[in-house]
Amino acid sequence: MSASAGGGDGVIAHRLRFATPADARVRWPAGFGRRFIVTVDVEEEFDWTRPFSGAARSVRAIEALPGWHRAMARHGIAPVYLVDHPVAVDAAAVAIIRPLLGDGSAVGAQLHPWVNPPHVEVPSDAASFAGNLPPALEAAKLDQLTAAIERAFGMRPTVYRAGRYGLGPQTLALLADRGFRVDASMRARFDYRADGGCDFTAVGADAFHLPGAMIELPLSTIYTGALQRSGAWWHAAAGRVRRGRGLLARSGLLSRVPLSPEGTDAATACSAVVAAARQGHDLLQLTFHSPSLVAGNTPYVRDARDLARFHDWWERVIPALRRAGYAPATLAEVIAAVGPAGLEPAT
Repeated sequence: MSASAGGGDGVIAHRLRFATPADARVRWPAGFGRRFIVTVDVEEEFDWTRPFSGAARSVRAIEALPGWHRAMARHGIAPVYLVDHPVAVDAAAVAIIRPLLGDGSAVGAQLHPWVNPPHVEVPSDAASFAGNLPPALEAAKLDQLTAAIERAFGMRPTVYRAGRYGLGPQTLALLADRGFRVDASMRARFDYRADGGCDFTAVGADAFHLPGAMIELPLSTIYTGALQRSGAWWHAAAGRVRRGRGLLARSGLLSRVPLSPEGTDAATACSAVVAAARQGHDLLQLTFHSPSLVAGNTPYVRDARDLARFHDWWERVIPALRRAGYAPATLAEVIAAVGPAGLEPAT
């Protein structure tokens, strides 16, 4: 791992590199089969092109969440809602989300440091990754977030996502100390070091064990194309050539496909699901940001046409998952499966 100094408030851009340990992959019980889980970053609306600001705390887009939830329920899907501080302390947002949690859906924690007290650091790109904060400040923000979620929903969260996938050298230990069972902060095959974040290019799609009786559930990214078996190597090599990755994708040789309606069209996602099954991935995670439920909030859903494509994505990808043998899983089912049969790392 490497690190570079930040500002005078103790913020350090650690730029950690993570990898899937070969001997730590979760071995799911024989009856678990192929499963998928859906997570939602339930958060405030903010302009992704502007500097980070603690004043951006509107959560109006959550009003659209129940309609999407009902559509998922018709498919037997119980999403995991990863709420951040502006959501957890907003009475109207909590009143919308709480009734959604009775069908196996769960609530988890998502930390956006720029809107999460205590506000000690100077907002910046580096400080937007919670893991770059001084350990005591990251811990204090995490404690305030979990306390707010517990007050709002009457339960302590057991799954965590660092906003902007911003893990730090102390994050996983902080989570373990607070009873978290699942971290879902690693976006497989992506590298955020240029912005001061982490490198996950050596993290694959499979869940793996972490210290402290936790597991990592990466956001699923699947390589497709003729070069998919050595996709990590080819993707890294193509990145050193101008427009190299685009050339590989257009030629059908290699594409890096996140399983998300944000930035991935439905046909491409369906092809990635087929590839994931052939590659032996037993648990997939699909995800998006709640502001995308209303046009104009994110770069992925700018207008009504984008929003229609967003909803159509689910109606096309979910049947593709089922055709490939993937059934929906709840967070409780995933945690329960990592029991006596799943605690031993793969050999």
